Amino acid sequence: MEYLFDKQVEPGELIEVADGVLWLTMPLPFELDHINLYLIRGEGGWVVIDTGIGTSTTKALWERIFKQLDGPIVGVIVTHLHPDHVGLAGWIADTYNVPFYMSQTEYFTARAFAAGRNGATNDRDVQYYQRAGLDESMIAKLTSGEGNGYSSVVSPLPISYTRLKHGMTLSLGGNEWQIIIGRGHSPEHACLYNKQKNILISGDHILPIITPNIGAYSTEPDANTLDDYLSTLPQFKNLPKDATVLPAHKLPFIGLHERVDSLIAHHHEHLKAQLNACEQPQTVVELLPVMFKRKLSSRNMVFAVAECLSHLNYLLNEGAISRTLNSKGVYTFKACEVKKLAC
Repeated sequence: MEYLFDKQVEPGELIEVADGVLWLTMPLPFELDHINLYLIRGEGGWVVIDTGIGTSTTKALWERIFKQLDGPIVGVIVTHLHPDHVGLAGWIADTYNVPFYMSQTEYFTARAFAAGRNGATNDRDVQYYQRAGLDESMIAKLTSGEGNGYSSVVSPLPISYTRLKHGMTLSLGGNEWQIIIGRGHSPEHACLYNKQKNILISGDHILPIITPNIGAYSTEPDANTLDDYLSTLPQFKNLPKDATVLPAHKLPFIGLHERVDSLIAHHHEHLKAQLNACEQPQTVVELLPVMFKRKLSSRNMVFAVAECLSHLNYLLNEGAISRTLNSKGVYTFKACEVKKLAC
């Protein structure tokens, strides 16, 4: 893989990565401390691709960016529903009264998350972690929040949108951008490819150095999200191998085919490791060290449990392991006598 730059652009600055395509970053208050965002020249101005988390810091940086541009904002495209991508989409789209683009599943899921529990109990969240084998104190820590964390960092979404569909083409400023849908990291993640510029805006679906979180969360604990991910990665090898990839995190790079292959291999290595560890019955908590060698904070525990479970759900669906609910209400997973893992 070849990186186009040797360091991240500073927040509030713009770098032209191709004619009519600008790269910028916004800070994140996490271990992964930045997100890459992009601006595409559209008809009479600029189209925003993802927006950063909805904080006053990000908003102030956007206002600085807006003053640097040679035209107004004429559209907002969001790759997927996660707060660091959609956080200020509603604010920008409604401030400029411009079209707002998102895939259907991402849009309505974001609307649902923003609405919160609406009086529903958190019993299913508690059960999700109980079945994973977490202790009561950790479960209480992960499920005791009363507020809606999502809406606190995501501005209200526009009440109408333009739907992004797989295979459709967006004409932006005389350039054609093909929509390619990937699944797994989120339900209907939209990537954008421009043939003339040979540029892929990959969002979180394809990242260099790090791997996107592929999780089965409490909202759909039996989801086979890893199969969704692995089945939507190979299509990107239909694009030129020398395409410039503009990811949501880390540095822009060339080496798309190699990165797709390495991401697939990475997950199959985890699957094999999980399968081997399940020679004797194991809980999700007991299997976490198989995938994660570092100490996990409570925040990281949420993602780690979901990622571990997504691999186990894949193995279950492949018929490679069985699942049993034990007397303590915890799932245990055991390899079948004849292991069947399609690699």
